[in-house]
Amino acid sequence: MSRKRTTYSAEFKAKVVLEILEGEKTLNEIASKYKLLPKNLQN
Repeated sequence: MSRKRTTYSAEFKAKVVLEILEGEKTLNEIASKYKLLPKNLQN
């Protein structure tokens, strides 16, 4: 079976980006916190 594509709200995206820009955690730590792939955060 195919999986439905996940869509993220603008608020969620902004929250994740701000957390990345703060630089307190690594990209991998943030990705695992939100259950995302690190490559998705890089893009």
